[in-house]
Amino acid sequence: MSTAALTSIADVEKSARTKLPDYAWAYFSRPVDGQTCQDNLEAYRRYRLIPRNLRDASIRDTSVTVLGTRLDIPVAIGPTALHRFAHPEAELATAKGAAAINTGMVLGSWANHSLEEVAEAAFSGIRWFYMLFYKDRRHMKRQLDRAEHAGYTAIFLTVDQPFFPFSIDKRPPPGSYPVPLRFPNIFDVEPPHTVGSTEYRACLTAVVKEPATWEDVEWVRDNTRLPVVLKGVLSAEDARMAVERGVNGILVSNHGGREQDGVPATIDVLPDIVRAVGGKAEVYVDGGVRTGTDVLKALALGARCVFIGRPTLWGLAHNGAEGVQQVLQILTDELSLAMARTGCAKIADIQPSLVVHQSYYGIPAVRAVQMSKY
Repeated sequence: MSTAALTSIADVEKSARTKLPDYAWAYFSRPVDGQTCQDNLEAYRRYRLIPRNLRDASIRDTSVTVLGTRLDIPVAIGPTALHRFAHPEAELATAKGAAAINTGMVLGSWANHSLEEVAEAAFSGIRWFYMLFYKDRRHMKRQLDRAEHAGYTAIFLTVDQPFFPFSIDKRPPPGSYPVPLRFPNIFDVEPPHTVGSTEYRACLTAVVKEPATWEDVEWVRDNTRLPVVLKGVLSAEDARMAVERGVNGILVSNHGGREQDGVPATIDVLPDIVRAVGGKAEVYVDGGVRTGTDVLKALALGARCVFIGRPTLWGLAHNGAEGVQQVLQILTDELSLAMARTGCAKIADIQPSLVVHQSYYGIPAVRAVQMSKY
């Protein structure tokens, strides 16, 4: 499939499937048959848009401010692992693709390239760092300082991975991988073992703290000058507790269904999280976003920004940095068109009344969501 023929995220996914080796496709896709993974996608289809007509939306502004930084689009790249499986340049290409659209990228701890290497590759990009919890707080402090010194402007913490290994996949991991892997954002010194081996996994288990607690979140908050975002929140009560501890952002996420099957689709719990936060922190969402219309629905339900995971990897596999940029451009164009058709000239025009749930047409799908955060 030629690059010119790609007009949707589904097209990019098809292209990626033809280019990715089977082991990479299996890793990125799992659990493809999981209830939560499927429900993330299907949930967006349960919401309908109610257009507002006779409004001048001939010029649309898709920009939004996230954590004090202006993004050209309310779509950012979430943290995903092992970009090296998709492309030789790995996270370097991903960062370049995000910078080309002027949107943010969360660099994962499971990146093949260091914080500093990614910063150098996309110096003008908007970069945030996704950090694991470690047993050694001196190591955590070094990670926080590295991120700040390298120009990253926020710290993302995962809260839905209490135990290692971080997956519900029951298949035994391979003893090695056919591409070179390293994790310079986890270890100060890379272990002298093959990635994927029992010995290597033992090294990971020895350094990662399991489970993390609220006290660990408070420690991070007190030991960095950067904003802190919690990723993996599905409970309104957890969202309230996060705000009480000074967290700056909540990323509503179920890890793409990879951690615990049977949990709610993220778009379904988003309104409750927004109400629980009450404007005291920014709220984002990931999981199941495949179209610009999905983006608009999430914004109408209270998200300030959406994050994408698998579509980024598909774009990376399709054509490196340009493929990532193309994925973001497709979503931008689709969002702009959806805004025009719903009478929205700017992001602040996207209101809860634009969305209804299919189960009760005519009744807003969200109750009293406050959109003043824009």
